[in-house]
Amino acid sequence: MPTTKRDRYHHGDLRAALIDTAMELIAEQGVQGFSMAEASRRLGVAVSAPYRHFTDRDELLAEVGVRTGELLVAAVTAERGGDSAEERLVAVVRGYVRFAAGHRALFEALLGTLTPAAEPELDRAMRPVKAAFHDAATALSGGDPAAAEALGMAVIATAQGHAGLLYLGTFGTGEQALEAAVGRAAAATRALIAGRAALG
Repeated sequence: MPTTKRDRYHHGDLRAALIDTAMELIAEQGVQGFSMAEASRRLGVAVSAPYRHFTDRDELLAEVGVRTGELLVAAVTAERGGDSAEERLVAVVRGYVRFAAGHRALFEALLGTLTPAAEPELDRAMRPVKAAFHDAATALSGGDPAAAEALGMAVIATAQGHAGLLYLGTFGTGEQALEAAVGRAAAATRALIAGRAALG
């Protein structure tokens, strides 16, 4: 049987249960609608209980960001690509857009929780995604660090931009819109790779 959030709490892991519950609430209501008090109520604990594990709401949100970063890593890793650096980079972009589409509130929370206090933890969680972008961009740039950075930044902006356009409804709604956004992002990535010399 899978372990529930209440099971985690009753087995003494209130910290993990609070992170799970915060992610659930943010997915339902968005990060602006999340409160420590609501998480406490959902778990059936005193409103003071979370403060034995987290200094404040921001600290809990930082942990949500870390967990979301780990989920993004898993989504990007699961996206299949070919053996070439180009196909690996395109696969990373596809996985990134798919995750952003399927977990909008958590994705937006991830982007919004990068505070100085949270930065080290979030950086560690996101390192595999950054490495996936960087390693493929480096291979495509012949090991030139400046060229790799220019290509990597352009591709990240492309992935982020297509996720944002999907949120705005530019591609329509539903699964068809998602596939359109993923396809457009992949095509734009290939165009950037083909014209990478123009990136400077």
